[in-house]
Amino acid sequence: MATDNNKASSAKRLRIADIKLNSLLEITKSINKNAPIEELLEIYKSVLQHKLFIGKLILLRYDHGWSPMLHYGMRGDNYTTVLEHAKKYTDIREITSVGGDQWPKKESFEIIIPVYHKNSPLAYVFLGDLNDDTIGVSPAIKHLPFIQTLTNILVVAIENKKLAKESIQQAVLQRELDLAKEIQSILVPSILPHTHELDMDAVYLPFHQISGDYYDFIPLDESEFAICIADVSGKGIAAALLMSNFQANLLALIEQTSSLTELIIRLNRKVVQTARGESFITFFIAKYNRLTQTLHYINAGHYPPLLHMEDTVTMLKSGCPALGMLNEIPNVKEGILTIRPPATFLTYTDGIIELENDNKEEFGLEKLTDLFTTNVNEHRTAKQLTTSIIDELKSFKGTKEYVDDITLLVCRILS
Repeated sequence: MATDNNKASSAKRLRIADIKLNSLLEITKSINKNAPIEELLEIYKSVLQHKLFIGKLILLRYDHGWSPMLHYGMRGDNYTTVLEHAKKYTDIREITSVGGDQWPKKESFEIIIPVYHKNSPLAYVFLGDLNDDTIGVSPAIKHLPFIQTLTNILVVAIENKKLAKESIQQAVLQRELDLAKEIQSILVPSILPHTHELDMDAVYLPFHQISGDYYDFIPLDESEFAICIADVSGKGIAAALLMSNFQANLLALIEQTSSLTELIIRLNRKVVQTARGESFITFFIAKYNRLTQTLHYINAGHYPPLLHMEDTVTMLKSGCPALGMLNEIPNVKEGILTIRPPATFLTYTDGIIELENDNKEEFGLEKLTDLFTTNVNEHRTAKQLTTSIIDELKSFKGTKEYVDDITLLVCRILS
């Protein structure tokens, strides 16, 4: 009789061993063929519930918050209390008493299996038997090493799927950003004039890969050109898209009217229509006629460009509110100046003025004005002037990072 019992026990152990081995092979094959998560969970549930007779199970996984991926033998929403206790453990624990009276007896568990990556929990598995009055060693405890192995394989596979999906999404986003960056680089002029009459240079440093800043040099005819600079409120893709739309409207409208005031009014309507009150654009535009040496400009809420002429620095402030802030601009004040060469313009965006150093001090307009004046008095070229300003910004900010787009445009009218 004892011999028969031993044989039966050995046969049962062999059968269980075969079940475990075949289960590992099954789930490994499914992982290798990139089976859906639902299929992996179904294999896992089938092995534990129908082959190893685990009466109750809940698998919690972290993905922007804890939630049950799989459960049976209990209510799936009743896990908050035991989870708070489980977070204290990094290895397998008996948890019959965890939760105390707050955890219903009919939904109690015997074992918790944490799955960690480095110091972060990826998942918790709670195991128990449907019949809590069962005599002897429970299946949850008896098959614990195997269940731990199977759980680790499952959770790691699911996590790898998540990471692979995120990696693909990131790669797609990066390709889109690279394309947007390439397109945006076309929007700003790649070549600026460097002649005995006109010397220009610009610096364009997006905080992100793409920018909400914009500058341009627009030849209008043989004797007249326009320069402009703009800054969309906000950063990143949304700001860049609005700026691209604005640039297209500007280039279309500037050919339709010779009046800067009319141009500003029509641009404002376009920004209102496009931004729908969610963003606005600060904008400065100037038109210069070489024959009459007359400069017309409008400053729509932008930091005032600096004009150095005859040893004096003038801030170009005349204009109106930023574009997109009002449905209709009630009054536009157009500035008109006679230019006596040599004269130098400096236009810039707020990323320069508002740049902070390690002491949380802003670079500020006064410091920029002094630096600008010094460079002009030393007869620096436009390129030398922009380089000097950027070098000073880098020195000023110290270990601090840029927190906004940086754009500079220098225009020297030499004759």
